[in-house]
Amino acid sequence: MVKIVDVARAAGVSPATVSRALNDYPTVGPEYVKRVRAAAAQLGYRPNSVARNLRRQQTDLITLIIPDVSNFFCTLITRGVEDVACEAGISVLLCNSDEDRAKEAKYLAVAEQERVAGVILSPHDESADISLLEAAGIPIVAVDRPLGARIDYVASDSFAGAVIATQHLLDQGWQRPGCCGGPEDIETAQRRVAGYRAALKDSGIEARVAFGEYDQEGGARAAGALLDRDDPPDALLVSNERMAFGVLSELSTRGIRPGIDIGVLTFDDTPWAPLMDPPMTVIEQPAYEIGARAARILIDRIRNGPDFEAQHVELPTRLIARRSSLRPKSDGGTSHPVP
Repeated sequence: MVKIVDVARAAGVSPATVSRALNDYPTVGPEYVKRVRAAAAQLGYRPNSVARNLRRQQTDLITLIIPDVSNFFCTLITRGVEDVACEAGISVLLCNSDEDRAKEAKYLAVAEQERVAGVILSPHDESADISLLEAAGIPIVAVDRPLGARIDYVASDSFAGAVIATQHLLDQGWQRPGCCGGPEDIETAQRRVAGYRAALKDSGIEARVAFGEYDQEGGARAAGALLDRDDPPDALLVSNERMAFGVLSELSTRGIRPGIDIGVLTFDDTPWAPLMDPPMTVIEQPAYEIGARAARILIDRIRNGPDFEAQHVELPTRLIARRSSLRPKSDGGTSHPVP
């Protein structure tokens, strides 16, 4: 491995001059810079980034910690963060927490140890310990889920999205809309269930809610619990696209046809949603813009310091109506019953 002393020897300068020349110190004359860079290129020298970061006490790197990049919502957030960061000359280290508090804590500790420039985190909940980052002066922005009033936060308006979704089901004439809620301890799940309940409040219709994890198994369990009721729902609002896979699987197992026997609507638009049979109605969240906005806020914090008030941004959602939620009409104007 070529060392800095090797470059110094080849260039005929001191190791300190090599370090200053490669780090663009203005005190090094252009002739010395030219000699050092030529020697470094000839020898194939690569600076030790770890040592350099320790000296600078910071990297040109931010850490993004999200629950699961295979979730299309998280994929789009990641893309938004990366595009903005790349334009600013900053690299992104991606970490999947898998909704595991221990993994989340480990990645936060690593971010502090490596002196990253900043962190974007989708926390499991507000109990995430960011004290090490704060003590080190590393700025942090929360996405999708908040981290308290003093931390920057960017998300979609889950409550309003659930209200819009539930009202759509009611407007279609479904009589007993139910909700497959996500984990009860996660903010987005709580807000979506709250929006669902708020939309039903003045309708006189009983709320039917079952909770599950934000994954396929959780969706199947939540749908099964609702369908096993004595008065099962005739439509389902699903809290995210991973759960929707489980819901559709459970309906298939029971011989219940989406868009015919039961209405189905899910949070998150995905490439597969319009290709389903029937095409899936969704509440589209501006995931890419959430990531991009979070990255812009974080870069502003990195460059300008913490001396401005925390920003709490909630972006609007959008209903995209497709056939899965449109109540079919028979000659009598009623939908097919749930078996």
